[in-house]
Amino acid sequence: MDRSGAVAALRRAVATAGVHIDGDHWCVGLSGGPDSLALTAVAAAQRPTTALIVDHGLQAGSRAVAEAARAQALQLGCVAAQVLSVQIGTAGGPEAAARTARYAVLDTARAGAPVLLGHTLDDQAETVLLGLGRGSGPRSIAGMRPHDPPWHRPLLEVRRALTHAACDELGLTPWHDPHNTDARFTRSRLRHEVMPVLEDVLGGGVAEALGRTARALREDSDALDELSRQALDDAATGDGGLDTARLAALPDALRRRVIRGWLMSGGASGLTDTQIRAANRLVTAWRGQGGVAVGSALRRQRLIAGRHGGVLRLHVEPV
Repeated sequence: MDRSGAVAALRRAVATAGVHIDGDHWCVGLSGGPDSLALTAVAAAQRPTTALIVDHGLQAGSRAVAEAARAQALQLGCVAAQVLSVQIGTAGGPEAAARTARYAVLDTARAGAPVLLGHTLDDQAETVLLGLGRGSGPRSIAGMRPHDPPWHRPLLEVRRALTHAACDELGLTPWHDPHNTDARFTRSRLRHEVMPVLEDVLGGGVAEALGRTARALREDSDALDELSRQALDDAATGDGGLDTARLAALPDALRRRVIRGWLMSGGASGLTDTQIRAANRLVTAWRGQGGVAVGSALRRQRLIAGRHGGVLRLHVEPV
């Protein structure tokens, strides 16, 4: 197997990331595309690896594509390869629904092993742009983490062109997902329309710059998260509530993180910046207003964050 050029660069990236990945057995999320196929080839040469291929069933012939990826994984030296079929919901739109279903089935199939994902620096840049465009706040602009156990992204500093070159070196024929060039999907338009314009206008290096932005924001976010955990413990009332007097003494950015952590620990899901700021006003701009409704991780209910006697409390309402 050719280890020169692009392949050698990918091997170094995976070996470097491997220091931070526990376990003597890996799983790789394999779509059959060039990024995940190149990752599978390199990973299987470094550690016993199981390929997990998700068949989303969104396109005609998807099962055949998945089976072809399975055969390639075994030829590349994977100790096992599984095709996992999923049913896609509708929450959040087709891209988000597919992602939710994919991560859920991978989490079940990994059987306790870490999972390597083929996200590249180009994917990271697109994620940062999506966060900027949607006003999702620093947590979203910080992008994907290289290590977020059980998920690991050893190619997050690698450009997409390198995985394509590695497939060429290895004589592999990757599958090219037609959705990746379909203008109906936001990420596809970012990739093929927005990024080329930015590269042209700004003189290149945009993906790398966005990657550096994400890294810096993750470092800041990690520090704030640690401070917010300590502040959450200090403000907790012992019965599930938060002392608003203690919250009011915190800097605004830190207080919002504390409130977000409290809501999440109480079962909230799909939180938006608007909801968190509304809950924050229960502390900073209290005028006797009603509670703030947020989504629940459990079906057929929602959570209401309200203020009662100087304490923030959560209660459940059926829907």
